[in-house]
Amino acid sequence: MTDFNQSRRKMVDNQLRTNDVTDHRILDAMELVPRERFVPASKKAVAYIDEDLPIGAAESGRVLMKPHIFAKLVQLAELREDDVVLVVGAGTGYSAAVLSRLAASVVALEENPELAKAAGELLIDLGIENAVVVEGPLVEGYSAEGPYDAILVDGAVEVLPEALTRQLKPEGRLAVIEGLGGAGVARLYQKSGDAVSARFGFNASVALLPEFAKTKEFVF
Repeated sequence: MTDFNQSRRKMVDNQLRTNDVTDHRILDAMELVPRERFVPASKKAVAYIDEDLPIGAAESGRVLMKPHIFAKLVQLAELREDDVVLVVGAGTGYSAAVLSRLAASVVALEENPELAKAAGELLIDLGIENAVVVEGPLVEGYSAEGPYDAILVDGAVEVLPEALTRQLKPEGRLAVIEGLGGAGVARLYQKSGDAVSARFGFNASVALLPEFAKTKEFVF
């Protein structure tokens, strides 16, 4: 039988600390949240390997992000204890569960009804009271609970809609990975007045959130 407590400690020591994740709050949160609960039964034994893991139906293309990339993206967002945070692409709820230990409240947006249902049930089962799952189009964000101190996009995007940056508070931050494969780059967007600036975070390769794919152009 897999010792998941030991697996979590190894993940933190061998994947996060060795990849410049230095925020002890993130390290502690990821050592406590049972990642194995958020993957299919067939993937529980490998829940802590440093790879993207499929969640939901195969055709959905949805994954649980590599642990060290996820941790670095959260660190890039510079979350504070009093932040209200929006997770875009909540999947089965793992990111919301981790962020619930770092921020005051978390809104977890998911477009896929099956994933949204699973995420909501898991968060309740784990006794997490400061995170809520809402269902709706990912590209539109969730303005009903905004504006937000921080937004984290849980997956790669080819196009970042302005609808998301519009839902940031003044000085709010948005952490996202743009581009695919070896061209992927994590960026932090920050709002100042009506202007939004971006800075480079780190290179990263993660699976695309299908809802954020570029519209294919017809070539003559």
